[in-house]
Amino acid sequence: MPTIQLPDEIEIYRDRSWCREPELQVLEVGAAERLIERLGFCAALTDSSRPGPSLYIAVCGRRDAHMPRNVQKDPESSLAWNIKDEMIRRSRAYYGKLTGGRSVFIARRLVSNFNTLRGITHRQERLVMSEAAKKILKCLRKEWELSTPDLRKASGIADRSTFSSAIDELQRNFKVLPSDVVYDRKLTYIWSLTESRFRDELTVGMSREEALKEIARAYLLGAGMTWRGELARVTGLTNPEAGIGNWALVDEDFATRVVPGVYRLKELKESL
Repeated sequence: MPTIQLPDEIEIYRDRSWCREPELQVLEVGAAERLIERLGFCAALTDSSRPGPSLYIAVCGRRDAHMPRNVQKDPESSLAWNIKDEMIRRSRAYYGKLTGGRSVFIARRLVSNFNTLRGITHRQERLVMSEAAKKILKCLRKEWELSTPDLRKASGIADRSTFSSAIDELQRNFKVLPSDVVYDRKLTYIWSLTESRFRDELTVGMSREEALKEIARAYLLGAGMTWRGELARVTGLTNPEAGIGNWALVDEDFATRVVPGVYRLKELKESL
């Protein structure tokens, strides 16, 4: 995707909204949780090479934050990683992989929206889930919580790639999530059922159109403007899905359509 030249006032708006300024740096878990709650959703450890807000960028407090090769020796990367781990344990925001192998935090108020779009029912599990995912889910429904090594053993999935793909599939479908991180010689995730942490949110019903509109609203409030394909790329939605959400905001007079595919927060003065 080519680099987009946004208007200066939009970049300044994002600097403040996404904590890309030194005085707004996110340096502890409480501040990170407030950031997620305000934005609605936020990538965990992406840098400025990816669009959208990011916990790592907020920890760095600057626009041009780039993840170094050796993250273990970099203080900003280490702090972002530690805050991410503590947020997983506290479970005040949803954490998981939605698309493209990138992990995101989602505020509780929007978990229902994303689940409406990506979650599957018990009845659908048999029809659409892989056999490996079914085995893992069966084990967790029996034990409720297992470490990665114990879950691999209990499910009988010896191949690491197959196991990882199944775990990613279950996260995308809002079935499992990491509930803790343990460092005992090496990093190990503890896996739990999503319903054990977000039962109420998973039972809220809404239309797909309403879910898309509120996700688009959350992003536009934080970004000030969305460029062509930006909302889809940040959230994992398809371009038509993102368009439905953005057009609903235009119909509500919450956003203005600047040019095809570009939407701007109504309250901001247009400069294009």
